Amino acid sequence: MPILAAASPAVSTRERLLHRFEKVRAHTEKLVAPLETEDFVVQPSADASPAKWHLAHTTWFFETFVLRAFSPDYTSPFPFYDTLFNSYYNAVGAQWNRADRGKLARPTVAQTFDYRHAVEERVRELLYEASEPQLREMKAVLELGFHHEQQHQELILTDLKALFALSPLDLVYAPRKFAPPCISAQSWRFHEGGLHEIGFGEGSLAHGEFCFDNETPRHRVWMEPFFLSEKLVTCGDWLEFMADGGYSRSELWLSAGWNCVQNNGWNAPLYWEKRGGAWHIKTLGGAREVEAHEPICHISYFEAEAFARWSEARLPTEAEWEACARDEPIEGNFAEDAYFHPVAPSCAFEPFGNVWQWTRSQYAPYPGYEADAGALGEYNGKFMCNQFVLRGGSCATPRSHIRATYRNFFPPEARWQFSGLRLARDA
Repeated sequence: MPILAAASPAVSTRERLLHRFEKVRAHTEKLVAPLETEDFVVQPSADASPAKWHLAHTTWFFETFVLRAFSPDYTSPFPFYDTLFNSYYNAVGAQWNRADRGKLARPTVAQTFDYRHAVEERVRELLYEASEPQLREMKAVLELGFHHEQQHQELILTDLKALFALSPLDLVYAPRKFAPPCISAQSWRFHEGGLHEIGFGEGSLAHGEFCFDNETPRHRVWMEPFFLSEKLVTCGDWLEFMADGGYSRSELWLSAGWNCVQNNGWNAPLYWEKRGGAWHIKTLGGAREVEAHEPICHISYFEAEAFARWSEARLPTEAEWEACARDEPIEGNFAEDAYFHPVAPSCAFEPFGNVWQWTRSQYAPYPGYEADAGALGEYNGKFMCNQFVLRGGSCATPRSHIRATYRNFFPPEARWQFSGLRLARDA
């Protein structure tokens, strides 16, 4: 369940919730506006879902956890959607097999939009009719729904990239935007270590009033002195790693990572391919030659860890990352900037945006963490096994969705997310 801090009373709870609901739902439809009908349906892999499924699932979330919970007379006009668009909430009921989401020809794309709009209208009616006490009771679930949809906005972009990259036609989702590069030498930020608090709570509210339950409770950690790189690792850095045999030197890799390299034939990041003797990358703006100044992305934890070892450095812990980022503004390259690809950051330290940054921390509960009871308690806690934490957000993340305490998580072999790294060293 989300954690909410007190908000300004200048705007009523009703107005605030309606505004957020309309804004989030409209942005999802803006993201899919460039698509053709066929683009909505295909599932490029078991990890990635069709755009149509994302549109329906985020609607199912509001229908299931808002309308059914707070509108006793609500009866869904789409009862068969309960199974089709439930992702992993076992307490709610059965789910359609994740790997088979692309096999659903029906509902059609048009019917999916009808579903979205019908549920939206009922949510609006509920918000207009609810009393202030009822609105306060609904607020936490609605806020969770808004941020849940923002997560799926990011997934729409990552999954469309996976889909378009399969085509030999060099498909373009959005024309490329150019950003002036900031080319500067790597520098290192010193942190004195010591006893610090991390996690959401008093002292972390400057970055918003919402958090997911896995960001709590705020707690103390001890850190030895360390250095954190000011810059993200770039494609130019990665080309040097590759040229030095990075993908063929077993001594650089964890055992499980080396198995991934061998079994999957990895010799470059995902979406890279050789054309005419030069490395090219497929992006949402089309295929083009790799540019050395851009941050590396679409690498697994295993690749990030191997690169750090090759660099005679290491990945930061999530506590180290948060300690360095917590007082920094939420500035950087986010989804609203519409680059949809990492760009060279400013010459200042920017911990946020561009790429999710792998940490060496396994995704585990904070001391004292307890998952909520019921279906919404399945949101984060049950995935705390065999995953690693990423921090900072990416070029596909909505800016209003990120904060210093945000904990993203993926299995160590995952590559299709906009994931990169920055380095750390012991002082």
